[in-house]
Amino acid sequence: MKKVVIAMSGGVDSSVAAYLLKEEGYDVIGITMQIWQSETHEVVAARGGCCGMTAVEDARFVCHKLNIPHYTLNFRNIFRKKVIDYFAEEYKAGKTPNPCIACNRFVKWQSLLERALELEADYIATGHYSRIVRHPDTNRLTIMSSESSKDQSYALYNLTQEQLERTVFPIGHLQKDELRKIAAQKIGLRVAHKPDSQEICFIPDQNHGKFLEEYFGEILPPGDFVDEAGNILGQHKGIGRYTIGQRKGLGMSFGQPMYVKEIDAVNNKVVLADDDALFGNYMTVDDINFMSHDAFENKIHCFGKIRYSHKAAPCVISYSKGIITCTFDKPQRALTPGQSAVFYDEERRIICGGTISSQIL
Repeated sequence: MKKVVIAMSGGVDSSVAAYLLKEEGYDVIGITMQIWQSETHEVVAARGGCCGMTAVEDARFVCHKLNIPHYTLNFRNIFRKKVIDYFAEEYKAGKTPNPCIACNRFVKWQSLLERALELEADYIATGHYSRIVRHPDTNRLTIMSSESSKDQSYALYNLTQEQLERTVFPIGHLQKDELRKIAAQKIGLRVAHKPDSQEICFIPDQNHGKFLEEYFGEILPPGDFVDEAGNILGQHKGIGRYTIGQRKGLGMSFGQPMYVKEIDAVNNKVVLADDDALFGNYMTVDDINFMSHDAFENKIHCFGKIRYSHKAAPCVISYSKGIITCTFDKPQRALTPGQSAVFYDEERRIICGGTISSQIL
């Protein structure tokens, strides 16, 4: 019997994933990853999501219901170093990081897999809506986007071949409503209708500026809002409060809708423009992880996805000296440095992905 360790968040996705694994005959062990930083019970409990005390309690209940062992393991140090520290430093540099992708790479896979191997497990599993397939031409493992509206392949582009060999996605073929039906009718889980967590788990109030000021121990330095010509429009409250494409929360009125077009961290300026100015065809991408293919020499026609909610758009990519240059067929809105760009083939399989390093508008 193959042994699998499954990451249990207490939510319906990982709960049904654990159930399906057991139904398939796996020896299943549930693990909840302790990643919260606060020692105050009230603060931890309030956070909920995948980080709070309620996650542990719900996961423990599910494992008891399924008659599988459950453990809570401490991942706080690696989470702070690889997710929280990274998040803060990227915002300080005027970029918009994606902490969930960093968490997947360094915590949910790298660190969890190490623990799983110590338990002599054959695989790790999660409740992600994705599928692992082997590319027929390259024989490399890759991730195919799920047909579910909850497809999460975008957040998994940086897994390695070794990690993919040891990974199982039990729910990648299901729609969310099917999954909730299994949870309610076949398992009788109280988490069957538990809402999905939407926020960044370590910023429960979603006040990035407040979080960064607490993290760095100082007030974010104010600077100038400027237009595209460099004319001063007013003062911002610290670049860590803004991201490309943002309109709400600028803190002042300009007489017309204005959006963040660019963040100049060196000069502590935020460039504002109208919505039309946010569209561009070109971007560069670094920190590349090749999945279905090794580094390629020729241009590739594919589909690029620049944020989780973005519909992958036709583009051409080329690779040279660690950098991918991407040209979209049609202009895309808010190409954002710091966010991930993931490239798919026509069969919705991931070719590669990386971090947007520059936008060329």
